[in-house]
Amino acid sequence: MSDRRIEAPTDVSARSLVRLAEEAVLCAPGACGAAATLGGGVNGAGPEGAGTGGAGHGGVGVEGGGLDGAGIEGGGLDGAGGGSGPGPTAVTHPDLAPLLAVQWEAGEGPVLSAVRTGEPAGADDLMRERRWPAYRALALDRGVRSSVTLPFRHHELTVTVTVCGFRPGLMDARTRTVATLIGDLATRTIARDRAYERALTEVDQLDTALRSRPVIDQASGILMHVLGCDAGTAFDLLRRQSQRTNSKLADLAEHVVRTRGAGIETELARLAPSR
Repeated sequence: MSDRRIEAPTDVSARSLVRLAEEAVLCAPGACGAAATLGGGVNGAGPEGAGTGGAGHGGVGVEGGGLDGAGIEGGGLDGAGGGSGPGPTAVTHPDLAPLLAVQWEAGEGPVLSAVRTGEPAGADDLMRERRWPAYRALALDRGVRSSVTLPFRHHELTVTVTVCGFRPGLMDARTRTVATLIGDLATRTIARDRAYERALTEVDQLDTALRSRPVIDQASGILMHVLGCDAGTAFDLLRRQSQRTNSKLADLAEHVVRTRGAGIETELARLAPSR
């Protein structure tokens, strides 16, 4: 087995979302916080999370070890209206998580709207906004007066970044341009990192298969001798026994080689086709 540790693509994506949310806050001087979401669907969005209190400034980090308790929440983007998405979300303050959760629960909100249309969605002043009543009510209750969600798509990935502010008119043209550049770069980075991690996983799986092939061939040879069958039948018997016992083919082959087929020949003979 390879000693290389394969990191899950979701771990890589989560770190990228954390950086995206943090940088989005920095590029908007009037922002009180930001959230980023990731998913594979383009028909809706469904970040999940929970929390209480008012939105405010805070550092970004992994839940349980991040700055000021902020971090990564479960859920992600998927079809709107039910279920939870496969991707993570990141918030710069845990009190922003409910603003994502309420959109999923209500089936509407700026994140879902942005993903569905592919266009930015938000409100310069939530006091005057009439869309997304559940989101609007919760945001105002937490002191958030304005927000804007920018969507980004790259191949199968959909990323959103939402910036919130305590005052109306959060994002001017310059700030939106900077946020768009940051979001586009982050989305491409996430796509590249996920592709790289998938390639490493495939290489590791191929390496394991190549390492196990000799022992499988050796076990097949033993069965050919014990059962008097050809190579194809011997391998098929190993495969069927592996499935029947819910064991790995390589592990079963190692057992056959170690025992020289003793104790298993009768069981495998039952699986062999009638002669």
